[in-house]
Amino acid sequence: MTFRQERTPWDPSARVQITPLPETELAETQLLTARPPEPPERRPRARRTSDPQAQRPPGKATAALFVLATVACVAGLAATYFFFVRTTTGQFIDESALVEAVELSGTVGKAATKLLDWLPALSVVIASIVVVFVTILRRRWSAAGIAIAACVGANVATQILKDLLPVRPYRGVETLELNSLPSGHTTLAASAAAAVFLLVSPRWRPLAGYLGGTFAVATGVSTLINQWHRPADVVAAFLLVGAFMIPAGWLIIRRGPRWNVWDGYGGHWASARVWVLLPVLTGLAAAGVAAYALLSIGPSGQISTISYFWAGTSLIIIAGYLATVTGVWLFGLAAGQVSSSGGQ
Repeated sequence: MTFRQERTPWDPSARVQITPLPETELAETQLLTARPPEPPERRPRARRTSDPQAQRPPGKATAALFVLATVACVAGLAATYFFFVRTTTGQFIDESALVEAVELSGTVGKAATKLLDWLPALSVVIASIVVVFVTILRRRWSAAGIAIAACVGANVATQILKDLLPVRPYRGVETLELNSLPSGHTTLAASAAAAVFLLVSPRWRPLAGYLGGTFAVATGVSTLINQWHRPADVVAAFLLVGAFMIPAGWLIIRRGPRWNVWDGYGGHWASARVWVLLPVLTGLAAAGVAAYALLSIGPSGQISTISYFWAGTSLIIIAGYLATVTGVWLFGLAAGQVSSSGGQ
């Protein structure tokens, strides 16, 4: 094949059009390289906060709720003391529940006495096993130190309050003047259960809260059956433990943001909603028993039944499980949300 090239005639009067040469890739690369970097304040926000956990660290957004819960525990402790110790009505209800516990001092009383004898050692053994296991296996040294310090502080504060609070004043109710508020046995059981609750990961806390709350409630009821403490003493112990353990739990969450994460209720069998539903239903049933027991009391208040005992027992159950549900909800809300892998 042959190509023939023909020369085009050139018109000197025609306008000359100058076409600019396109920029080569080398020139474009040089221009991009020479472009100055963007200042930090003008960069997009997504470049600086790509990690979801860095946007909302566990516990930071719920600090006000933890403070409110701690203040509520302290206020509830003061209100329990003033009503059940300093007023006639409170003394009568509290003392009547203690006196009527004699009606159940048969086989149940012996079982309660045996439980109380083993309670200090049992509480320490259970809490120690869990603390050692979690601390060594998961290396949560800081969390263990905070939980143990709060546990010791709650028990020491209980003994101090027993000595510092004045004796029960006479308000027309025959009762021992010796101050027994708060209950030392209940404080020991509740603080040990709370220490375990704080050290386990969030997905285990609903189960740990229910089991620990049940153990603390059973201990409180046992002290009443054995006539060691009045119902108000047990309720005061729950509130005192909460006042120490709630701020300690917030510190643990803030110092351990990597393991204080979970995927919400139902992500693990130990975080199923049934562990929250059971204490709620038990507390509602106890409220019904308390209402029936108080309504069955005659107008004069002179009765030969054990209505005040059942009312006092129901008060212990309601207070213990209310603290359980509140703690599970609060710590579940404070824990971070995991996206790809669950907490340990």
